[in-house]
Formats: sequence, structure tokens, C-alpha cells
Amino acid sequence: MNLHEFTQEISAHFKKELPFVLYAKPTENRVQALLQNDNTLHYTEDLSENGFVMAPFDFTGTASFIPEKSSVKIKTEVVTSKIDKTLSPLATEITNNKPEKDAYLKKLEKAIETIKNREAKKIVLSRYKDFELQNFSIEKLINKLLNIYPTAFRYVWYHPHTGIWCGATPETLVQVENQSFKTMALAGTQPYKDTEQVEWGPKELDEQQLVTNAITNNLQQITSILKVSKAYTHRAGSLLHLKTDIEGVLKKRKTTLAKIANVLHPTPAVGGAPTKFAKKYIIENESYNRSYYTGFLGPITNNGATASLMVNLRCMEINDNISRIYVGGGITIASQPLAEWQETQNKMQTMLQVLAPML
Repeated sequence: MNLHEFTQEISAHFKKELPFVLYAKPTENRVQALLQNDNTLHYTEDLSENGFVMAPFDFTGTASFIPEKSSVKIKTEVVTSKIDKTLSPLATEITNNKPEKDAYLKKLEKAIETIKNREAKKIVLSRYKDFELQNFSIEKLINKLLNIYPTAFRYVWYHPHTGIWCGATPETLVQVENQSFKTMALAGTQPYKDTEQVEWGPKELDEQQLVTNAITNNLQQITSILKVSKAYTHRAGSLLHLKTDIEGVLKKRKTTLAKIANVLHPTPAVGGAPTKFAKKYIIENESYNRSYYTGFLGPITNNGATASLMVNLRCMEINDNISRIYVGGGITIASQPLAEWQETQNKMQTMLQVLAPML
């Protein structure tokens, strides 16, 4: 099945208002999809069934799920030579809405004060912005998303109960293959300007180390071997991040996929540290429900023994020709509110690149 036939089949399914999910793993040309045969909203708790999971930020053990057994599987490939690697520095001009900016700056200042009072070391604050779409097309969305960010995990999820969610996330929550696992610490952001040879300031380096330490400490209870790389610069579309690779071996017979997810989520990269305090602070102070933004998602196979679970970053929600783009940033004691605001403006460009043909 070629890409055109693939998107046409998904479009026909979408017009019937039936659930589906399609995804392509980082650097892979293969695109897979599950087309659910009814509109039931399924849930999973133990992450031991084959299918695709979609968990919210406020994950308490239950996540939305498209089961493989209730779906038709289709697949295609994105031809490498046709992948669009050209990214304009600015997909669309984002105006600085003053009330919106002032409200976010106020929240940033409060978070920095909380950190200065030693109640937390890091708090991730987020916001969203709505964009009206012209001539929305599921085919345009799929083609642009798949072709523009080949190094990210790209996905489109649709369910009549949740609407459309899609994204190109650079961050792995965990990859599991039997007892072996891989994850990462990802923090720090700056725009990509034709080179990956960049300098990182103390704020970004400290934040990255904080994230790495928190993840490795949490993993101690479920691993028998743990290896941690040095931090390095990683490009994700039009942005650069600091990245540390973490891998190892899980303890036998004691570690299920659900337990791994509970230990790792939310990572300090999307919540903060200490984890429980930061999550509670976010829910009480962000003034909106993140829903699936900064949750986790991905395919589960081999009855939970194999999985690629990703953190739902660089994502958006689409309902009734309105696209809601979610962005955020890690706040530490060294954060500068205006710089943090600008970082979220930069991050918004990832999804605006995808929407460009429909704005």
C-alpha cells in the first residue's frame, strides 16, 4: 500500500467517525496504523495487551487504548527522497498577546519564587494557544506531519470521544524489549540556527543534570544494570536540546510495563522535581487541564514485553477547525521569565510547521 492509498483509507475511516491511530518511530520510514472497527472508547490499566496506549499527564493507572484485536492493521512507507527536511525559521508570526503574555509571566514569577523558597528544584509550566484552521484536511495533516520531522516519533490519534491529537515528539519515556530498556533525559532548549555546535549555559546544564539524576534514581528500584551517557546536543526539528541516553536491564519477574510507566511518569522534563510536589503544583496553578499533553503514548506488542512509549511533547489537539497547540518549559532558580516566554514561542513553531498549509 502506497502513502496515497494509506491516507485515503484513513480519511474514509475518519469520515465514518471511527477511531484510528497512525505512527512512525524516529528515523523509520515505515508508518503503521490501527483502524478500530467500532467507536468504543477502550481503556487499559496493566499495559499488557497489544495495541496503542494514550495516557494523560495526570495518569493514575488508567489510559485510553486502541486494541489491536479490535482493529484492522495497515502500513506504508514514507519515501526517504521525498521527506521534506526544509524548515522555515518561522512558520507563522505569533503575535505577543499582552494579557496572555502577562498571565504566563505572572505564573513564571510565582514558580521561581516557590523554587527560591526551596519548595521545589524545578517546575515545568505550560500554556496553550488556539489557531483557526482553513480547509482542514486529515490527508494534509498526515502528509505534512510524516514528511517534516523524520527524526521524531510522529503520530495522529483520533477518537470521537477525544478529538484529534497529533505530534512529533523527540522524547522517549521508555523502550522495552523483554528485559532490556532504553530511556532518556531531555532538557534545555534553543533554536536551531544551521549548526549543532552550540554553547549551553549553567541554567540548561543544571536542569539537564537534575532531570538525569531524578530518572536514574527512580530506576534504581526496578533495574539490575543501569548505564548513563554524557549529555550531548540533540536536534529535534527547528529546536536543539540537551540529551542523555539511559539504558540497562530490568529486574526479572518483578517489573511490568505498567510499573515502569508509573516509576518514570511524569519525568522531571514535563513535571519537575520533586515529582509529587511539582505535579500537584502544576495541577493547582496552571489554570487548565493538560489532558494528553505531556502524558505518554505508543505501541505495545508481545503482550507488554515490547513497547515504545513516548512523552507527548510537541503536540496539538484539533477540534471543530480549531488547533490547540501546547508548549511549556522547565523553570529553575536561574530562569528568566521573558526568556522562558520566548522559549514557548519558539516551541510553538514545531506544530505550526505542520499546520502551515491550513492556516
